Amino acid sequence: AMVNDVSALADPAVAELCAEHGAGLVITHTRAAPKVKDFGEYADVVADVIELLRDRARAARDLGVDEDSLLLDPGFDLAKTPQESVQLLRRLSELEDLGRPLLLAISRKDFIGAITGRRPADRGAGTLGAIEPALNLPGAVLRVHEVAATADFLSVRTALRGESDPPAGPLEAQLRTEEPPRRSGRDQRAGLGRRAVLGETQRG
Repeated sequence: AMVNDVSALADPAVAELCAEHGAGLVITHTRAAPKVKDFGEYADVVADVIELLRDRARAARDLGVDEDSLLLDPGFDLAKTPQESVQLLRRLSELEDLGRPLLLAISRKDFIGAITGRRPADRGAGTLGAIEPALNLPGAVLRVHEVAATADFLSVRTALRGESDPPAGPLEAQLRTEEPPRRSGRDQRAGLGRRAVLGETQRG
């Protein structure tokens, strides 16, 4: 089990429950209450993310949460303007100093809409562009709406970087003449190898 705490561990009881039941814990950076559009005032948004997540991760460990059960989420769009979310993504590599894998909920975020002018349901292509900085981070987990499209993007990227090769033989021999059965999100994720991609329910 995994608990996704979007309050930056405002209630320590969340960590205590995770420790008691052996659940994983995602700690998300924010300076606002959940569901509240309140932008923080940051001298340096990246430094603030690192400082708060490091402090909350230490608190979770002190409350008994296993180190290997912790994921950290920088909190794109949470108490952050589109400009601050973009700055955070540009400097994402600095968060490696936290020493824990990152959960990156980038899909369809407001900063993508600010750049492209598109509504949430039409931000799929923008999402693929936004995940690029995350692909060089060890152990990063992507949370996306369009799992199959993301998997295809990663497969093509891997091949173009020389990290894999397309199957040998003519394309026609590899294509099915009938539409394949629709796979569940779990089945799609199982085919991603070492890449971790979590799907979300489709919503606007």
